[in-house]
Amino acid sequence: MQIFLYFCAEIMIEMQSDYTIYLQWVRAALWDEEVSGLLPAAGADVTRLMGVCCAQGTGPLVFTRMLAHKEAFPAEAVQQMKMVCAQTMQQQMRLQHTLLTAWKALAGAGIRAVLLKGAGLATLYREPYLRAWGDVDLFVGKEQYHDACRIMRETFPEALCPRGELDHCKHYNLIADGVSIEVHYVSTAPEHPCDVQRYYRIEREGMNSARVGHVTIGGVEMAVPETTFNSFYVFLHSWEHMLLKGACLKQFCDMTLLLHRYAGAIDRQRLGRYLRRMRLTDVWQLYMYVLVNHLGLAQAEAPFYSASCAARAERMLIDLLEGRMVKPKNEGQAPTNRIARKLFTMRQRMRNVHRIARYSPSFARHMKIGIWLHGASRFFARDRKWE
Repeated sequence: MQIFLYFCAEIMIEMQSDYTIYLQWVRAALWDEEVSGLLPAAGADVTRLMGVCCAQGTGPLVFTRMLAHKEAFPAEAVQQMKMVCAQTMQQQMRLQHTLLTAWKALAGAGIRAVLLKGAGLATLYREPYLRAWGDVDLFVGKEQYHDACRIMRETFPEALCPRGELDHCKHYNLIADGVSIEVHYVSTAPEHPCDVQRYYRIEREGMNSARVGHVTIGGVEMAVPETTFNSFYVFLHSWEHMLLKGACLKQFCDMTLLLHRYAGAIDRQRLGRYLRRMRLTDVWQLYMYVLVNHLGLAQAEAPFYSASCAARAERMLIDLLEGRMVKPKNEGQAPTNRIARKLFTMRQRMRNVHRIARYSPSFARHMKIGIWLHGASRFFARDRKWE
């Protein structure tokens, strides 16, 4: 026990004071708390703090709170914060216009869509512009997929887009008026071969037309995923970013407000089943620890919360804030020999497994099994072209 407490203390020391202050500002902004103790001393450098806010996708959220006490900040910093907030509001107006156009076109054609991620999550905040989002994600499912893609091309004839949609891609992408629209065939595509069918069974429950929720954007009612599934999906989307291209604290803020808003509506038994199916219970607990201990979510509103993962959760948070939560880049050049190339690829993938093992050894083992299964299927598929 003493060793464990010492290890936790060492991790907390490693968390720089800038990050501690940043997390306090985020918490104050999320819950509209008193910030008098967070105001900088005269002559303090707030540039680094502002940089962390922007890097973590929480600029508008925190800056709006800071601007309520603008007299405590340098004039130049105040101007920069105002500019970021204004730009975010302008961008959201453009995004919302494109979303409404796309939504009405699909609805007019009799296509039932479900709004994913950004726009729907922004409604959880006191003001939607506090949650920046950069594209439009619409789930239409398998049966409506090709018709929905056609409707989008007809609705935005000047859009940049591929010639046609592909069945094996999780979404079809086009860029209309500078806004990326993603028409989803599936909400996400798990990498682990054993997770694919498991997830699609979960998805069918969450996207069932009789169970979906609704939000109102621009005066239009839009469907969003069913609450329990949406809690799981928002978490899973963030974790996929952790596994591949990096996540940001904005996604943790989304989860905090989502779990708080719908605390009484989440089916914990079903959520627990989803997590067990996807081998994600341990990872979920890492997230819950951060949400409760750093972002102020009530422990009663954090399903399956456990303090036993404290050391690993703190390490994950530090690496997230430091920008280290990204998949390692490939090292060296792949050999030309087929077998050597397969072994090279497997070693590269295992480097990512070792990174994830620092936070969740159990999920790292799950990843390792997936890599072996995928590698074996590729190795013995002799009729395929090896790249």
